[in-house]
Amino acid sequence: MKHLNSRPVGSEPADARRRQLLKMIGLGGGALLIGSVTLARIAQAADADTVELVVFDEHGKRVGERRMPKVKKTAAEWKKQLSSASYNVTREDGTERPYSGDYDKPDEAGIYRCIACDTALYDAATMFHSGTGWPSFWQPIAKQNVVETTDSTFGMQRTEISCARCDSHLGHVFHDGPKPTGLRYCMNSVALRFVPNATA
Repeated sequence: MKHLNSRPVGSEPADARRRQLLKMIGLGGGALLIGSVTLARIAQAADADTVELVVFDEHGKRVGERRMPKVKKTAAEWKKQLSSASYNVTREDGTERPYSGDYDKPDEAGIYRCIACDTALYDAATMFHSGTGWPSFWQPIAKQNVVETTDSTFGMQRTEISCARCDSHLGHVFHDGPKPTGLRYCMNSVALRFVPNATA
């Protein structure tokens, strides 16, 4: 004798089948969500290891924007590469004594590159005599090539400037510069390397 509640397989009510289907879709959607989150984290990690820079050739001509790998080295590797003065400034956020470095505006065209990773930072055409004893510029060669962060050391609120590719400390920017920007990018000379524009 058949039970009144028995049904052939596959003959469940439509609402029950619908619930089962939604449950399966939900699981699949969860898997897709987990997959997308994982991909997002991988992409985020990749972005942390690269940076978008404006590249300049040996003639000082702008080549274009490129995504470059970040330069990361151990303290021992940096010490081997840099002078003690450059290491103190770029890796330990030090400051060179005023008038101790090459702060005069050069007579020839060229660009200032990062002493640590060679990233182009400033054009000699934007350099000016600030009377401070440090190399001063009214703008960077490209905003993407430097990073600005708040520096609250020594009880002062300043804006620190560092190299976007290797995180080297370069100096600070102040709002007492000349036109057209009114800014003074006050850099440490030991964090920079002047490269005269090569003749084509």
